[in-house]
Amino acid sequence: MSEEMNKDVRMWAMICHLSALVGYIIPFGNIIGPLVVWQVKKDESPFIDEHGREAVNFQIAYMIYAIIPLLLSIILIGIPLLLILAIAQVVFVIIAAIKANSGESYKIPFIFRLV
Repeated sequence: MSEEMNKDVRMWAMICHLSALVGYIIPFGNIIGPLVVWQVKKDESPFIDEHGREAVNFQIAYMIYAIIPLLLSIILIGIPLLLILAIAQVVFVIIAAIKANSGESYKIPFIFRLV
């Protein structure tokens, strides 16, 4: 694989993770963004497939984890929990994107892998 191809593969793996931030603009964009990028690019490289799968799994887990704080927001304790969860999501997305752009594999902690 040429150096230029490596840069493209790393860039698309990074975009798989960063596309989740669309969820702050579009409802369910955090799952749709990585899913679309992954489905379009997964056959081009095992590295893109690995990072795309990890990004989608993380966003699915994140949505499931958000259910409890949403329910608890009725009694106001869920609001700070949602804030903490949102910060954790952004931090893990950025870490995973940096690792992907460096050409490294990265397994996001505290998630279950459904895909």
